[in-house]
Amino acid sequence: MKIDESLILKLEQLARLQLSTAERTAIQEDLNRILEMVEKLEELDTEGIEPLTYINEDVNVLREDVVRGQTGRADALRNAPDQDSEYFRVPKVIPSKK
Repeated sequence: MKIDESLILKLEQLARLQLSTAERTAIQEDLNRILEMVEKLEELDTEGIEPLTYINEDVNVLREDVVRGQTGRADALRNAPDQDSEYFRVPKVIPSKK
């Protein structure tokens, strides 16, 4: 398969692009090189080769989810600039509608 100018023009229209003649030529050459590379890969004998699902065979080793170093409510609120008995008080951050 070869990429020709008519295909590039169609792709340009579908992608809503406006390419110069030089850009069209460059893209056409690049796409043809990519197709040549794929055709070269198709020459390889892959009979009996399992498809690669993962790059390596490592399995995620996850640590146990344990809560540590908790700060109590009173300690957390101690340095708050504004608070009520249970919560931090902060300025309103939702912008008003204009």
